[in-house]
Amino acid sequence: MRRNHSTTPRTSRLLGSLLLVAAAGVFTLGAAPVARAAAAPTPLDRVIPAPASVRAGGTPYRITRATGVRVDASAEVRRIGAYLTGILRPSTGYPLPLTDHGTGGIRLHLAKGGFGAEGYRLQSGAGGVTITASAPAGLFHGVQTLRQLLSPAVEKKTVQAGPWRIAGGTVEDRPRYAYRGAMLDVARHFFTVAQVERYIDELAMYKVNELHLHLSDDQGWRIAMDSWPRLATYGGSTEVGGGKGGYYTKAQYRQIVSYAASRYLEVVPEIDMPGHTNAALASYAGLNCNGVAPPLYTGTEVGFSSLCVPDKVTYQFVDDVVRELAAITPGRYIHIGGDEAHSTSHADYVTFMDRVQPVVAKYGKTVIGWHQLTGAHPAKGALAQYWGLDSTSAADKEQVVKAAQNGTGLILSPADRVYLDMKYTKDTKLGLDWAGLVEVQRSYDWNPGDYLAGAPSSAIRGVEAPLWSETLKTSADIDYMAFPRLPGAAELGWSPAATHDWNTYKVRLAAQAPRWDALGIGYYRSPQVPWPAP
Repeated sequence: MRRNHSTTPRTSRLLGSLLLVAAAGVFTLGAAPVARAAAAPTPLDRVIPAPASVRAGGTPYRITRATGVRVDASAEVRRIGAYLTGILRPSTGYPLPLTDHGTGGIRLHLAKGGFGAEGYRLQSGAGGVTITASAPAGLFHGVQTLRQLLSPAVEKKTVQAGPWRIAGGTVEDRPRYAYRGAMLDVARHFFTVAQVERYIDELAMYKVNELHLHLSDDQGWRIAMDSWPRLATYGGSTEVGGGKGGYYTKAQYRQIVSYAASRYLEVVPEIDMPGHTNAALASYAGLNCNGVAPPLYTGTEVGFSSLCVPDKVTYQFVDDVVRELAAITPGRYIHIGGDEAHSTSHADYVTFMDRVQPVVAKYGKTVIGWHQLTGAHPAKGALAQYWGLDSTSAADKEQVVKAAQNGTGLILSPADRVYLDMKYTKDTKLGLDWAGLVEVQRSYDWNPGDYLAGAPSSAIRGVEAPLWSETLKTSADIDYMAFPRLPGAAELGWSPAATHDWNTYKVRLAAQAPRWDALGIGYYRSPQVPWPAP
């Protein structure tokens, strides 16, 4: 920005002094001190993801002891109301009764209209706040916006001072893409049900609607299979570095699926094949072409394992696993992996994918695979997840683009943009750097709509931010690598392209920090973001 040279040094010092005094809460210029006015409510456009449309104006609404939460006579809407009061009651100390009658207060209402499956309208004024949607998911997303419009202290579990004001005006909102995902790798390091549920809550705040669970890899198999029990009990008995590993029983997996559904996230389970399969090969010697089980693996190399593509037992194994997984997964998708199959010949890879994709369809699910699937014959309706780099060769990109032109949908997860396990800087203690160093601006500053030149816009189904766990062991590790990049990925998936601007986004991102502090989310304080003082 160009300097205004008409301002003298003396004037600059005077203005700076006055600003410092004003920031301290009083302003004195030949008059008595005046107390600072109460902080203005959060502007309607200060939230993440950026809403599609904001019309600010009118008197803010103030939540008080007399406020109630009005819900439709619907069990699902009532459950969303209970979720909202579960956030508001501890911090406000107010009773906030749920009711299906009366006037004013906070209203959650389903109505026919042009909101789509996940859109909503939030209207705020002196008399109350109304969130209207055509479907429960839209109401839930509207609640997340309402939550961000309140003071970050609302996230605390003890009574806070308030006031609890919501700016006046109207937000009209709906997602840009239907698929807005995050992946958690529970194979390299195992994470408990409680840890996964914690991450689900964090994803839900930013309107993410797909949780991709990477359930198997060379280092561990994490889901119980009745037909092949040693996959979990033996193949799941370790992890990177030699820890005890772990696995989910079917009941525990159902618990994760149910919890995700309560936050309007769909679980996408992944069984990576034909490579990344050492845990399975170690569990059953018969899955190996030579009949010899390799030892369990606790390192981090890739590309050395492969199912035995010519062997009949391989396809019985795949059928059993997909059948059992489909039976406990109400969502639409099963992810079959397919990347880094360096120990599988190209001919065998194509043969394998041609035989496995129909198995997924047989059990009523849609295939998702890593973008290497486009080197075979993607099934009709299949989605390919692109994880290449800006620098990926034109030939490799062209293969993906050609598949998209032929009808394969794309989920965009460029590793040097939204792989949340990439180091921020060379000094980041967690994470990897094979895709490069990914600071916050780089993670946000790209457009999914034109990222792959030549891919039809209709082929782009959404964005997913994977979090691989070679170096991650705790929820604190997850938080540090996901925040502050995760909200940016969520915004790329939700918000209109016209709202995409780093300079305004970084201000909105900085305003999230007190909320993360209140929630106990540790994050990387990137120097690219104008964070508030601690």
